Amino acid sequence: MQSNEHTEPLLGLAKLMRMAYSGSDLAPLGTQLIERAETESGGHALMDLSTILQLRGNRDLALSTQAQAIESQQIYSPPTAADQVTVRLLAIMGVGDLMSNTPVEFLLEDSDVALDIVYVTQNQPLPADLPDHDVLFVAIAQSDQNMPLLKQIDAAIATWPRPVLNRPDRIALMSRNEACVLLKSAPGIEMPITARISRQTLQQIADGELPLTEILEDGVFPIIVRPVDSHAGKDLDKIDSSTVLVSYLQNMPNEEFYISRFVDYRGQDGLFRKYRIVLIDGKPFVCHVGISEHWMVHYLNAGMAENAEKRAEEERFMIDFDSGFARKHAEAFRAINERAGLDYLGIDCGETADGKLLIFEIDSCMIVHAIDPVDIFPYKQPQMRKVFSAFRQMLLNAMQRSAA
Repeated sequence: MQSNEHTEPLLGLAKLMRMAYSGSDLAPLGTQLIERAETESGGHALMDLSTILQLRGNRDLALSTQAQAIESQQIYSPPTAADQVTVRLLAIMGVGDLMSNTPVEFLLEDSDVALDIVYVTQNQPLPADLPDHDVLFVAIAQSDQNMPLLKQIDAAIATWPRPVLNRPDRIALMSRNEACVLLKSAPGIEMPITARISRQTLQQIADGELPLTEILEDGVFPIIVRPVDSHAGKDLDKIDSSTVLVSYLQNMPNEEFYISRFVDYRGQDGLFRKYRIVLIDGKPFVCHVGISEHWMVHYLNAGMAENAEKRAEEERFMIDFDSGFARKHAEAFRAINERAGLDYLGIDCGETADGKLLIFEIDSCMIVHAIDPVDIFPYKQPQMRKVFSAFRQMLLNAMQRSAA
């Protein structure tokens, strides 16, 4: 393991994002970290600087700074543990932005779980000297970039002496087109067929040379189009006709896209609702409810903080979740858990007009946190404590199964 003797402790993602959410100006801290990085022997300053750059929207510089940090030090220990440590967790992560790995730090804030993170790349495999740990968690998300890395890790941990959660071969099945195959015909679920196609094929559809039904069995306009490996709604659009598709492609340099049929999932009041659920050891927990006038719902732009009625609905949903939504869709959640085969999984979903669970996405790296302002969202703290407690219990369960 690389030496940290001459470095300040890592601030970590959770602390830095809390500062950003509270409105703190991170620029002065960034300047301090740049100065520290010039004299420190480890990568702590560079890793924290990379996080700040990401939070400030400077992605390219953030990733190059992160690469420098990992080159000098592969193992990091965020300040997540309480004085009394009950579980020692080792998480394997890869390079990338905040959506490239399961953000485990958020799940362990103020916890008695001690977290070590080891970053791996294709040129920097798992070090021989790793921190002792009770459970290994693979936090690398599915993406084209990460597929070779997931295969590499799968081979490296095939006979791991400790319990392993979120096996890489299962994470590899979480792409949008693979996930819809995985969940096809699952009871109580609607997930429109998602096809991965080249730019050339999409252009043929736009030009009327190729019928949409040749690509999608259920293919009729409007459709949803997004570049492969895009997240958080980046370059995602609803396309109502081939003419609109022509215009979309004129502004997109990408070579590969996902397309699927658009499902109008608005409620009777005309609002769209997107639920973020996590399955932990197979049990569903709600993390947020985004309520919006627009079909593309993102919690940060749904106006939740500005609208007391929306927050009241979210609070009721959280309070009634186990006896309401979770019970109503119990069969669907069971099917997702069985077919995905992951210990920890995120689900972004809605409901169709006929009451099915409408799946937008399933993956292992959705951001789940408790950093929303308590004065505006007081009801979120008890709900997120349930989530964090379940995550901790999952680790304990894995340890107990291993000891049995």
